Amino acid sequence: MEGTGNDFVVIDNRGCGFGGDRLAALARQVCPRRTGVGADGLLVFDDADEADYRMRYLNRDGSTATMCGNGARCLALYARHEAGLCREELCFQSDAGAFRALAPGDPNEDVRLYVDPPRRFERDVALRAAGDETADWGAFHYIWPGVEHVVCFVDDAESAPVERIGRTVRCDPALEPAGANVNFVETLPDGGGLRVRTYEKGVEAETPACGTGALAAACVARLLGVVRAWPVAVEQPGGRLNVGGEVRGGEITELYLEGPARFVFRGEVAIDG
Repeated sequence: MEGTGNDFVVIDNRGCGFGGDRLAALARQVCPRRTGVGADGLLVFDDADEADYRMRYLNRDGSTATMCGNGARCLALYARHEAGLCREELCFQSDAGAFRALAPGDPNEDVRLYVDPPRRFERDVALRAAGDETADWGAFHYIWPGVEHVVCFVDDAESAPVERIGRTVRCDPALEPAGANVNFVETLPDGGGLRVRTYEKGVEAETPACGTGALAAACVARLLGVVRAWPVAVEQPGGRLNVGGEVRGGEITELYLEGPARFVFRGEVAIDG
């Protein structure tokens, strides 16, 4: 499946019962683009005790991510149209907590994911190791919209050295132990939204889109007063996502991420062991 260019191998683990180590090995086998199926990560659909289902997400390198916004939207569409949960509103569990999604009856319509208010917003993170390499790029702001992110506002996202600076900032000691995804954010003229490019940890490269990156960019922009109108359109190389919610007294509630998700192909693959 894919959502705005973020692509995933999706497995229904209800009949497999793979544990964490097995899933990590599977992610490392099937996600590489030249020797496997090819994907940014592995989405796992599982049973849940107190929700409609459980989502697990593993990066291409086999590491676990607490949340993936585009992956969550894809898996909600899978839940409704492939896993037999024939209703629009779905509740699911993840390593980042419980979430709610709206999956339309028409699989060509946008999927909406509701998320908790972002946590740990910190302005002007003092990076320890980047030194002169990031001095010209201004402030990096930390926020947690389900997974770790930093946001840097730039004049021109297209020319930003995402791979070079992202690789440096992603594992800066100031962001230990988990590190962070790194977002370069350009504000578009006349309140026309945001343009975002993201370096993703676990993938260790720029990805065409990042759902939690769109959330991080929009929330930081709103909290700093860079944008005032919601919802805000977030343009990424893979397409457009919309971020909306209620803002009262500097607090963001009813936060959501909305955009396309689709099935690309179905198939079988032989797995090691």
